[in-house]
Amino acid sequence: MAIQYELIKEDKQTGARLGKVTTPHGSFETPVFMPVGTLATVKTMSPEELEEMGAHIILSNTYHLWLRPGEDIIKEAGGLHSFMNWDGSILTDSGGFQVFSLSDMRDITEKGVHFRNHLNGEKLFLSPEKAIEIQNALGSDIIMAFDECPPYPAEYEYMKASVERTSRWAERCLKAHKRPDEQGLFGIVQGGEYEDLRRQSAKDLVSLDLPGYAIGGLSVGEPKHVMNEVLSYTAPLLPKHKPRYLMGVGSPDSLIDGAIRGVDMFDCVLPTRIARNGTCMTSTGRLVVRNAKYARDFSPIDEHCNCYTCRNYSRAYIRHLVKTNETFGFRLTTYHNLYFLVKLMGQVRQAIKDDCLGDFREEFFEQYGFNKPNAKNF
Repeated sequence: MAIQYELIKEDKQTGARLGKVTTPHGSFETPVFMPVGTLATVKTMSPEELEEMGAHIILSNTYHLWLRPGEDIIKEAGGLHSFMNWDGSILTDSGGFQVFSLSDMRDITEKGVHFRNHLNGEKLFLSPEKAIEIQNALGSDIIMAFDECPPYPAEYEYMKASVERTSRWAERCLKAHKRPDEQGLFGIVQGGEYEDLRRQSAKDLVSLDLPGYAIGGLSVGEPKHVMNEVLSYTAPLLPKHKPRYLMGVGSPDSLIDGAIRGVDMFDCVLPTRIARNGTCMTSTGRLVVRNAKYARDFSPIDEHCNCYTCRNYSRAYIRHLVKTNETFGFRLTTYHNLYFLVKLMGQVRQAIKDDCLGDFREEFFEQYGFNKPNAKNF
């Protein structure tokens, strides 16, 4: 298989997994946070900066790259790695989430989904086969099966039909996959908050013996305790010696809680999106640097952070840049947020090595303020 996973150890306190994933473009330790580069770029960041902060895998988006510039142009450039000058690993999602979240007009059939381009209204059709064809052309290391991502909450009967369709689509994705020696195909477990449907979805996908598995349909509006409950009974259903990927999750508390429940890989646009609004993650909680109280604050964003931003620039200066819509300000806040999450996962991995992830969680939550009544999250 193109993707190999090594389970190095399990935390004695929580059972969290320390592992290593090897792809055709290098290896990385898990649990890991993957910065999102939707359009073949992590917004405002260069590949060199991502490498500098310790990111070894990023995510790009099949749907958006299909529309712009087109998979044929990227293939002609030598694939996504060459096109964007990134030597590390790349994961591409299937485009399914965008089809269901960006298009108000869509028609789901057994063959695939008819919908309208969110940019110009053009009629489009995306099937499991087409999603794999695009990803084969992109040349990413990890590709995702095309699935339906139902909204939360969804009625049981609708979710049941959706899970069954997603399982059938996964089989078609596997048959359509032309580069299994170069790209690892991951299936996506769906089922909402229904335990029996999650179990059925996991059983269906595990029977395909794929190189890895994702857990989808979470962080879409459900309460945190529901997400954690679903993870608690879903992750153990997946093969122990293959990577487990929780899609679309990137808040610090959810990264730690997900790792505790056996997840290896995470991605989310959260750190880059909130950075462009002047919101920063710090060791003591959320900091909105654009607020007036920081106008004369010449301390760094986080005194405990050693990133490029915190070593060189003050809250007052960054606030000025953000308030005046200067791109450099967004670069500085984005660098800091990504660095914060990359380093947080490094701390999580060290805690697993030391068999103390449960203690680390309590200390981090206390310092971050998650244990306070009415604590503000992202």
